[in-house]
Amino acid sequence: VQLQASGGGLVQAGGSLRLSCTASGSIANFDGMGWYRQAPGKQRDLVASMRSGGTVAYGDSVKGRFTVSRDNAKNTLYLQMGSLKPEDTAVYYCNAYQRTSWSANDYWGQGTLVTVSS
Repeated sequence: VQLQASGGGLVQAGGSLRLSCTASGSIANFDGMGWYRQAPGKQRDLVASMRSGGTVAYGDSVKGRFTVSRDNAKNTLYLQMGSLKPEDTAVYYCNAYQRTSWSANDYWGQGTLVTVSS
């Protein structure tokens, strides 16, 4: 399984960006997908997640500003980011996972850099 993240870039504070994460296979095979981010010198944190049934969750710092969605036909997960702040600057990583009672598989994309200027 390969995940290809794209859509990062430089944006001014208050602006918007949409990230995409396209899987090499059907995303319906995953139990869930999500976006994480890691700023320099900080740990990788959850930004948003979506379970296969559609349940979503967001990190506290992005609630109300970011929206996660998916297009199963395109095997793609999206992250629509709005009202961006300089503190949103980070490398954003796409994650997908599969869980069974005897195994856990996590897959990661290569990361896409988002830089928000003040």
